[in-house]
Amino acid sequence: MTSWEAGTTASTGPASLIPHPRPAPDPLRGAATGDPWWMDTMDAVIRTCQAHGRADLAERLTRRRARLLHPQLRVLVVGPAQQGRSRLVNALINASVCGVLPDADTGVPTVVRHADTPTAHLIRRDSPTADWTAAVGLQARIPLVPERLGASLAEATAALPAGAPVHVDVGVPRSLLAGGLVLIDAPALTFAAPDRAVAAAHDLADRAGADLVVYTCETGRRLSDDELTVLTGLGRSFPGLLVVLTKADYAPDWRRDLAESRLRLNRAGIPAAVAAVSSSLRLHAVRTGDDALNRESGFADLLVHLRKMVEAKPDRLARATAGALGRLAIQELAVPLRAELDSQGDGVSSDAAAHLQATHRRLDDLRKCTVRWQNRLSDEVADLMSDIEHDLRERVKALLAEADEFFATNDPAKSWDEFEPWLRDALQELATTSMTWLAERTEWMARRTADMFPPEAGDVLPSTALAITDGGTLQGVSTLDAPPVATFTPGQKLFIGLRGSYGGVVMFGLATSLAGMSLINPISIGGGALFGGKSVRDESKTLLKRRQTEARNAVRQHVDDIFTRLNKDARDSVRRAQRALRDHFTAVTEDLQEETMESLRNAKAAADRDAAARDAHDRRLREELARLAELHTQAQALTDRARA
Repeated sequence: MTSWEAGTTASTGPASLIPHPRPAPDPLRGAATGDPWWMDTMDAVIRTCQAHGRADLAERLTRRRARLLHPQLRVLVVGPAQQGRSRLVNALINASVCGVLPDADTGVPTVVRHADTPTAHLIRRDSPTADWTAAVGLQARIPLVPERLGASLAEATAALPAGAPVHVDVGVPRSLLAGGLVLIDAPALTFAAPDRAVAAAHDLADRAGADLVVYTCETGRRLSDDELTVLTGLGRSFPGLLVVLTKADYAPDWRRDLAESRLRLNRAGIPAAVAAVSSSLRLHAVRTGDDALNRESGFADLLVHLRKMVEAKPDRLARATAGALGRLAIQELAVPLRAELDSQGDGVSSDAAAHLQATHRRLDDLRKCTVRWQNRLSDEVADLMSDIEHDLRERVKALLAEADEFFATNDPAKSWDEFEPWLRDALQELATTSMTWLAERTEWMARRTADMFPPEAGDVLPSTALAITDGGTLQGVSTLDAPPVATFTPGQKLFIGLRGSYGGVVMFGLATSLAGMSLINPISIGGGALFGGKSVRDESKTLLKRRQTEARNAVRQHVDDIFTRLNKDARDSVRRAQRALRDHFTAVTEDLQEETMESLRNAKAAADRDAAARDAHDRRLREELARLAELHTQAQALTDRARA
């Protein structure tokens, strides 16, 4: 019916239903050597998986190794729904044991093996992931009646909980199965998600303990891209993959379909043999004993191929499977190693190198910070000196204005004892307020300077005693003595009155003499008294203004002296604060620089150690990849020997 050519070298021409005149080439052809080299290679791969922490991968390989040593050849027949899987198995053994339920495509999988007498059991597994080949207890084996397998199976499954993991184990006396062939009719595959379909197919094959996979597809239906994806995954793990086109009797152009399917598989790089069969012709040929019709059905070549696979399992199939599994496992182990090696080659900095770079940046920032805080402190000191002098002047101007206002209405000779304590208290309050404001500005200046340091430097503010220097307050304002002023004695008043009254007497006496009166008369005397009193009053006012002016001048001189002293004390305080802050922040800078330099030395040493460790790790990765490549070469050699 078809030539059993596989892989990218398979012929793309149509095959005939008439047997080929020459022997059909086998995909695993070659003489059996019987050497255990494949076991040594597989054991090495398993040990490598364990060394790389892939216990799951090592466990899967160990199970496959144990199956390869088993004499049975378990063939898993898979495919989409309604593609002739069950009829293919039934036609192979000439017995209706598969697809006996109405919903066979979604029902219970069937394992068909050899038995001297027909037997059937429904096997209930412990879990959906349990191995089908594992031994089960008597309670898990539910006997079925082979003569009415469908009804018996329906009754048994109805008594079980919905979704219980089960499969049917059927034994039939067939010469095809006597050599160790086991056929497994699997549930239908779904292709809602290709990746999930690949994983489901591999999981099914692993649980069923399959050694060989037969994929069924109805003739005349083109293999979809999702199916090619599934076949690609199966072909990597199961050498000898076979794609069977069923229902060939319903497709007039089955030869063209066969050629197109083989071409699509070759282009996809899937190492699978392709055949076209007709289960209906096979069953009819068996019933009628027609050998020609049996050959025409394609099952004759298929039976020969399956027998060859049974014979090839201990040697060629085992080598090819071990080689394929070994290559896949090595590739899976090499992926993270290559990714890690590439990440190192891409210049991805390590934590130590990043810490070294950060330390370098912190040292540069600290050097820039030194210039910044020095400039900030110098600017703040200049501003503070200007502001404190201006503040003192404004306060002094306000005090002098208040003193002038006082002396505008008061006689210093009479109110000095009241004024002088007020002046002393006002000056003391002025000095205290000004120095308090100076202290606050000094604290603010310290904070402004500390803000120039990076946040990681922490709290670098000095203590209050360090920032505010002593000696900036007025210590005991001296008493201001009353200015010396001339007193207006009664004798002086009499003299001034007589001098002023003389002019009045003369002026009024001359005026009254015209009327015939004498120079000295009551009118002239009254005029003299009036002028004398005015002269006394005028002189008294003149002396008061003189005393007030002298008092103002004395107060101004006294306040100017106090201002000069306060201004000098303030400037001295600012200078002392500047020197204290400069020394403090210089010490802080030196400590930070020393700490940063120490951190830089440690980071440099850690970066050097890390670089050495990375180099050593890089060498180890390359050496491990080289060992994996060598092991991959050994696995590839197994495949090459199996194909030789």
